[in-house]
Amino acid sequence: MTTASRRWFGGRDESRRADAQAAKDAAAAAFYELDTAQRDLRISMETIAAADGSPAARQAGEGFAALGQRIDQVSHVYIEAVDAHDLDRVDLEGSVAARAREQLTRARDELVRVKGELDRFAQGLQPLLDKAETQLARVAPARERARAALLAASAALDEVRGKGMRADEFAARLAALGPELTLLNQGAAQHGVQETVQRADRILRDAEAIRVEVERLPERAAEIDRRLVSLRTRAQALRNRADRVDPVLSELRRRFSAACWQDLQHVPEQAVRDVARAEEQLKEAARAREEQRWADVAALVEAVRGALDATDEAVSAAQDRLSRLEAVARDPQAEVQRTRFAIRDAQRLAMEGRSVPDPRHARPLDESVARMERALAGLEERHPDYWHFLQEMEQVRQGVARVVSDIRGGRGSG
Repeated sequence: MTTASRRWFGGRDESRRADAQAAKDAAAAAFYELDTAQRDLRISMETIAAADGSPAARQAGEGFAALGQRIDQVSHVYIEAVDAHDLDRVDLEGSVAARAREQLTRARDELVRVKGELDRFAQGLQPLLDKAETQLARVAPARERARAALLAASAALDEVRGKGMRADEFAARLAALGPELTLLNQGAAQHGVQETVQRADRILRDAEAIRVEVERLPERAAEIDRRLVSLRTRAQALRNRADRVDPVLSELRRRFSAACWQDLQHVPEQAVRDVARAEEQLKEAARAREEQRWADVAALVEAVRGALDATDEAVSAAQDRLSRLEAVARDPQAEVQRTRFAIRDAQRLAMEGRSVPDPRHARPLDESVARMERALAGLEERHPDYWHFLQEMEQVRQGVARVVSDIRGGRGSG
């Protein structure tokens, strides 16, 4: 009787131990599933955080953090239940095994419950995750395009250096993109999608600009060489022309009043000084060309071109002045007729569709007629100022042109 009873109770203890072990295995499986789901969701959250800075994404991050705290709590309960009972003990009592099964079952139920919360949270994240993955898909192509542009710029630099050109300026600009490339390689997880894509676009744009300029460098050097030769030739020609201004001035002094030539007296000396300065700048540009300081060369070439343009205009002004004064001295009426025609044309336009002209137009046109007549009368003086006469005619025609423009503008807006 006693032996049978012991055997019966021992069999019951074994059953309780088996139930406890089954509960432990089920809890371990639930724990593993929850841990795996949390790891997977953490990756999704990192994807969203890297690509999306919206309030919805920040709220999702806060929700995930709160879930993490609950996961830690139920995981702690599970681990305590496992540590509290050694189910492999041979002398494990049935009552202890029963308590262990009960605790482990509760721990498993909590793990499953929180796993359900995690699954529902993950389902709610799907729109944000889809959007983030779409954004992240832009990063890799943008990064590859930027790297390819850098490689192309570097290859172009090597090629022109192989032709004996230093291209130090472009090498420095290319080297300056190195830190940006380092940041780009750190990726969107550290800097965000938008910033990473924008950085890639900047690198692409800057590297492409460097490549284009480097590839044009041989052509640019040849063009600069041609311009330097052309400017030297032009400077010499202007020096020769400046030497011929004095005879023109002598002719002006001999035949016309002082008012017609006084403003031109400085032209010969000024032209010589300007040409000499331009020639010095050309020598400096040549030195910069030899040293391949392309930006300095370009600036000097433009300065010389501007100076020679101004000198050319000043030197031409003397001969042009003499030609115009000779023409008006021979026949002032040609200039008068030209001005009178402009006035009459404006008067006809002012009267179109009207019986009486608008005073805003009639008054300046009448004044133009009077001004023209006064200028013509001035030529009857003993020493006529033909240059003043020409300037007056030009100003009268400009005033008439303004009236015409005003008439047409008014009719167009009306």
